Amino acid sequence: MMTPSFPSPEPRVVAIGRHTLRNCVVLAPMAGVTDVPFRELAWSLGAGLVVAEMTSVNPQLWGTRTSRLRRETVVGVRPRVVQIAGGDPKWIAAAARREADAGADIIDVNMGCPAKKVCNRAAGSALLRDEALVDRILRSAVNAVDVPVTVKIRTGWSPDRRNGVAVARIAEAAGVASIAVHGRTRACRFVGDVEYDTIAAIKAAVSIPVFANGDIGDVVQARRVLSYTNADGLLIGRAALGAPWLPGDIAESLATGRAQRVRDSVDVLPIAARHLAQLHAFYGDEHGARIARRHVKAYLQRVDVAAAAIARFNALERADAQRRFVDDLAARLQSRAA
Repeated sequence: MMTPSFPSPEPRVVAIGRHTLRNCVVLAPMAGVTDVPFRELAWSLGAGLVVAEMTSVNPQLWGTRTSRLRRETVVGVRPRVVQIAGGDPKWIAAAARREADAGADIIDVNMGCPAKKVCNRAAGSALLRDEALVDRILRSAVNAVDVPVTVKIRTGWSPDRRNGVAVARIAEAAGVASIAVHGRTRACRFVGDVEYDTIAAIKAAVSIPVFANGDIGDVVQARRVLSYTNADGLLIGRAALGAPWLPGDIAESLATGRAQRVRDSVDVLPIAARHLAQLHAFYGDEHGARIARRHVKAYLQRVDVAAAAIARFNALERADAQRRFVDDLAARLQSRAA
């Protein structure tokens, strides 16, 4: 297990294929979270790379509104990374070609999602049980496109079958350009301690870039993980909910050696207001107001707003009422802090 005392690593310069990242801290793809407004914010606040939400390779779902919105491009963000999920090599190849033809710079294959609705379709982390299928899927994606193909995995299917090293070697042999590893097995989902030993073993076993993922919420943990695993970079996932600045702040602190920036209500609520307006603009007022509840709740929890205030926000159905609520709260908290 990882111990708490390791020296701070030097900042990494990481390339995925022909694309050199502006820093080594990446916003991980999260369905229902890393949509266009969230990715745009995270990029503007310094993330080294942002990855779109996972989309199914099932051709019957390509034209759905949800799938179209998940594939939307964030203007000015490059490289553009699209994540696809599925268990059929032919569908994977077809989806990879479609996304590359539509302008994707990198195709990421999801073999890490532990959700039952994904695994029950023999996709996501369920694929880790079948290494031969992993090989066929990754080769089909790599052979289908001229852009780099990456993969996200877990350390294995279950604690007694941590085959992450074997899967990583398969991925490298198939021509994959980089690997991201969440430090839990599929069976563990998001419960229990992250296990970084397998990530370190994967990094030692392959020559392509490896990104560590799992329970990285500040620069202190980021330094420990990089030092312990020797990973090339980091993926920041759930810790970024309500904190789209987190990848950029961690990257800045890694690069400068200074303490991570402290974000108080004066910082957080204007970003929340900006995010809220972008959600309403992207989805439309009615749909955007529904989606906004999850995000704004996370922002409000970070500034220690009472649960009653969060409940009042969640009861608001109109987009303009939501914006007034956040603006008024920001003004009150700012005057209190003055």
